[in-house]
Parts: sequence; C-alpha cells; structure tokens
Amino acid sequence: MRGFSKGSGGAGRTLRRAAFDNLGLSKPTSTLIDKVVHHASMVVDEDIAAVGASGLSEDEMFELVVCAAVGQAARQYDVALGALDTALAAPDTVSGKR
Repeated sequence: MRGFSKGSGGAGRTLRRAAFDNLGLSKPTSTLIDKVVHHASMVVDEDIAAVGASGLSEDEMFELVVCAAVGQAARQYDVALGALDTALAAPDTVSGKR
C-alpha cells in the first residue's frame, strides 16, 4: 500500500506522496487534500476550481485526491490493527486469560 504513490503519473511522485501523507502541499491544493482526508463530503466545486486555477490538470487533481484518500485509509487501517493488537494482548477481565 505504501508504494501506491510511487508509480508513474501526471502529478509526479513528490506531489502524489505529499497528498498520500497529507503533508507539504501548498494552498489551494493543501486545502482540497485536507478536506478529502478529514471531511470528504465538504469538498465543493470551488475547491476543485481553485486547484485547477493554480495550474493542475483534472487528471493531476484526480491522482492527488485518490492518493489522499488511499493514504488516509492506510492510516486508519494501521490504527485499527494497533487497536486490535492491543485488545488481543490484554488479559480477559472476566477470566484473566489472554
């Protein structure tokens, strides 16, 4: 999953990795990607238009949005696995068994 942003693409590896990590992007791209990561239902046409006006093509924007969504899903998956590991390692409060 971590290699997702490393393939060929129009947006370039550095931008795709930044979107995947939700780090190091300049505005207005950072605003769009942060919304995708934290509040996807709040993305509006104006967010897309602002990123387009900054020079990114629709294909590049699509790549960044997909990388951001996959990156957030990967982070949530990692947290869920950590919680599961913790729960499985904890003793059963009723029987005292692991």
